[in-house]
Amino acid sequence: MKSIKETNLYIEVLKEFNYTFGNVFIFDGYVVSEISEGIVFSWEAHAEQITIDIASFLETDGSDVIYISNRVHSYSVMAADWHKFFKNCYNLQGYYVVGQEKCSIINTMFENLFFKSKIRKFTNIESAVALAKEYKSKVVEV
Repeated sequence: MKSIKETNLYIEVLKEFNYTFGNVFIFDGYVVSEISEGIVFSWEAHAEQITIDIASFLETDGSDVIYISNRVHSYSVMAADWHKFFKNCYNLQGYYVVGQEKCSIINTMFENLFFKSKIRKFTNIESAVALAKEYKSKVVEV
């Protein structure tokens, strides 16, 4: 698994947020997160701050943003916390997960129980970004 910083995509980053628990990269139309090894990712400790920062920077509720979780490290997600995300009036255009580990796939299946839309799964960051860009270009054309 490659970090955004190890790809040609890094030059397209509009804003980078660095936290003690990981990094978030803002692009035109999509966001990529890379959470640190061993984190138990929750709304209160992590997602709320990320959401506030993204919404503030992009001036959006997220309904026009695709969120890509680039799982370059092993960590767990408090899947039930998705309801707190939606309860606070945030939305997403799409949610993509990039990961190859069996644990990552199982985590994603569990998250899908709490996320309102379908979670798309990818094995590399380039494929996820290509689909996000394709979707954005279709929206712009309409």
